[in-house]
Parts: sequence; structure tokens; C-alpha cells
Amino acid sequence: MASSLSPSLALHLAQIILGLHLVVIAFNVFGLVLIPLGAWRGWAWVRLPGWRVAHLAALSLVAIQAVWGRACFLTVWQSDLMAAAGRRGYTAPLIQTWVDRLMFWNLPMAFFTALYVLVWLYVLALWHWVPPRRNKPAPR
Repeated sequence: MASSLSPSLALHLAQIILGLHLVVIAFNVFGLVLIPLGAWRGWAWVRLPGWRVAHLAALSLVAIQAVWGRACFLTVWQSDLMAAAGRRGYTAPLIQTWVDRLMFWNLPMAFFTALYVLVWLYVLALWHWVPPRRNKPAPR
């Protein structure tokens, strides 16, 4: 499908997917920090079930894709669109590409798979340490 798009539209869509990917990454990373911080500070919203399920689901998807040896589907879509726009796409997962570029380390995918699985286990532990709960209705 990406090959049937004009190069400018493909590039625009690739940039939109990159923005969406950054939002998902920020949601995942900030959740790892804000859930325990919010529990300590007494912030009720960190225990909202819908938010916690979305966080667990997003990180579960990341871990499952890594265990299966697959790049994130957002990375694949962006890479395909970049190629359709005549640009060089990613040959590795987005985070691995960034780490490679920032630190100049050529780390194997197994490192990132282990990292994603450890993060997923941490999120599961957060369900035990900071269990989600519904807000109690205000008394009448």
C-alpha cells in the first residue's frame, strides 16, 4: 500500500506515525515512573483501572513483539512509508536505532528483548505494589 502513495504523502504519514510512536513511548516510560511516584504521593489517578490496563497492554505488546523477534509495527509502518518516500527506512527497532545512534553501540536484539521483558515484569509487579482500584463514589 505504501508504494502506491505519493512520496510527499508517504513522508507525511511516516512523520505522523513517528509522532504517534513518540507519544506511545512517552506514555510507557512516564507510566513506569509516575505509577510508583503517584502511589507514594497519594495521586488517585495512578490507580485508575482503564489507565493501568492501557499501560500494561502497551508494554505487553512491546514485550511480545520483542520475544517474537519482531520490530514494533509502528516502526515497520514508518520504515515502509519512509522507503516509499524515497528515504532510508529503519532496519532495526526504533529504540535500538536511537540507542545505536546516540551511544554508537551495536547491541544485539537479545539485549533489547531482555530489557523489554524486564520492564514488562516491572509493570506486572506494579500491579501488585500499586493495585488499580475504582474511585469510590462520593457519599450522599
